[in-house]
Amino acid sequence: MVGFKPTDVPPTAMVKFIGAGTAACIADLFTFPLDTAKVRLQIQGESKSAAEMTNLKYRGVFGTMATMVKNEGPRSLYSGLVAGLQRQMSFASVRIGLYDSVKQFYTKGSEHVGIGSRLLAGSTTGAMAVAFAQPTDVVKVRFQAQANVSGPNRRYNGTIEAYKTIAKEEGVRGLWKGTLPNIARNAIVNCTELVTYDLIKDLLLQNGLLTDNLPCHFSSAIGAGFCTTVIASPVDVVKTRYMNSAPGQYNSALNCAFTMFTKEGGTAFYKGFMPSFLRLGSWNIVMFITYEQLKRALMVARLSRESSL
Repeated sequence: MVGFKPTDVPPTAMVKFIGAGTAACIADLFTFPLDTAKVRLQIQGESKSAAEMTNLKYRGVFGTMATMVKNEGPRSLYSGLVAGLQRQMSFASVRIGLYDSVKQFYTKGSEHVGIGSRLLAGSTTGAMAVAFAQPTDVVKVRFQAQANVSGPNRRYNGTIEAYKTIAKEEGVRGLWKGTLPNIARNAIVNCTELVTYDLIKDLLLQNGLLTDNLPCHFSSAIGAGFCTTVIASPVDVVKTRYMNSAPGQYNSALNCAFTMFTKEGGTAFYKGFMPSFLRLGSWNIVMFITYEQLKRALMVARLSRESSL
């Protein structure tokens, strides 16, 4: 078997916390261009009339990426990466790293974990993560959305400047823009992603279909990625549009959703679906496999250090 074997001692909460943040950053490094393409496709058309919608700049995942490279250079695919890594280190550490601990809290340490406890734990850590890391998400989306990265009209020139500019022009509340739709999105994403991964993995192990190794983690991750994309895409599009909007463009996240529906129809809520799935599927594979291996590696290192003392 490739990779570290499960240790006899379960990983501690701190190991999971650090492992989740590190694994999410590694996953972001691999999949960030897909996420940027998703954002560009999601915001496309929000300021156009129905007649102009036939002449769209971006078409398809790889077409979007090719257009960006041609017009803005290869670095545009990684615009907002610094904020993205800041987001994952603070965000994923909470929503993924604390999931098992919160799940145990709700079940009071019982070995039998029902679907309700899993969903409740996913919602809790998702909401906690948003409350903690929302400013990093706002800056990441703003960077990914801005076109003409090399031109004079770009909104922000650096990550720190973006935080300062948003706070100055929109107030501190600007850094928390879209918090409610983001909480809704991440409650959905966390419940779907973590609970689906949890359930698929348990099913594979309990029925003896696979052992607790890379094929099991891969299968669970790809299933979780697909289910998450299907369920969370509408909220994700609204979140992206609202967080990227100019002050006063939308009265609320619900107003943003209503405007999208009236101007562009129901399909607008699934804009960028393919890059979302490619991104979430590949992100889940890299993140969960890395996370499982990091947990084991950190526990092996810890046990080795303790045994040498």
